[in-house]
Amino acid sequence: MEHTEPNACMSIKDFESNLKQVHTDKYIETAQNVRLYVKDYGQGKPVILIHGWPLSNEMWEYQIDHLVQNNCRVIAYDRRGFGKSSQPWDGYDYDTLADDLKEIIEQLELENVTLVGFSMGGGEVVRYFSRHGGKGVTKAALISSIIPFLLKTQDNPDGHPKEKSENTAAAIKEDRIGFIDNFGKTFFGVNIINKPLSTPLLEYYRALCSVASPRATLKCAESFSYTDFRDELDFIKVPTLIIHGDDDKIVPIDLTSRKAAKSIANNTYIEYEGAPHGLFYTDREKLNEDLLEFLNS
Repeated sequence: MEHTEPNACMSIKDFESNLKQVHTDKYIETAQNVRLYVKDYGQGKPVILIHGWPLSNEMWEYQIDHLVQNNCRVIAYDRRGFGKSSQPWDGYDYDTLADDLKEIIEQLELENVTLVGFSMGGGEVVRYFSRHGGKGVTKAALISSIIPFLLKTQDNPDGHPKEKSENTAAAIKEDRIGFIDNFGKTFFGVNIINKPLSTPLLEYYRALCSVASPRATLKCAESFSYTDFRDELDFIKVPTLIIHGDDDKIVPIDLTSRKAAKSIANNTYIEYEGAPHGLFYTDREKLNEDLLEFLNS
């Protein structure tokens, strides 16, 4: 076992207990016939990374390494229907997804957890607080998050019209991989002038999305497009980090994080100038620094 020393991210109790841990990937059964693929690496206070749609835990590659090297225990899992996890026909509503998260926390016997939700994953973070009281969680982070509500309604007039979500669903049904290819370019802010990542890397992310269950891809899109979290933000009683790019064309900042920052009581709000939705790669160094500073605060 490599030598580690406790730091601000690791209490002495955590340090001593985690010396006994086996750091590996594994499967955790969260419901009957539903097994989620989980990476559990490092030593220290646990950080759970919740991926975006329609990716998998692999999107956190650059964050996992940075956090583990800075003495944090990192748990990154594939949501049901995505990556290497089971692909059941149902269970893609936020109640069930939050229940899956609860099972991971309980079965790994985690305490003093920081939840980090990217994009769709922000919904699991918020629903875990409203549905399960935030048990075991002492900090939260919402990165490029869909919180609080995307749909256009009478009391949310600047939201996305329902037709936008319906057109997305139709495009996925018609040519899912073609949709993902176009989606990925907008996701990372790729255009004629700006190419923030290589073509092979863009194709890699497309491949990660392509292995998701078609059913899960559609049903999760419905969940994050239509779920209203506005009345649930008061349940978040812990310090919360909110980060969003001001050039996000997938999840517009005015509709989401700028509103969330006004509704979550104890938050640190940071905007990344010129950053697209996929800032976990395009702005990875800044994101890593801000996450670690928040964890150590």
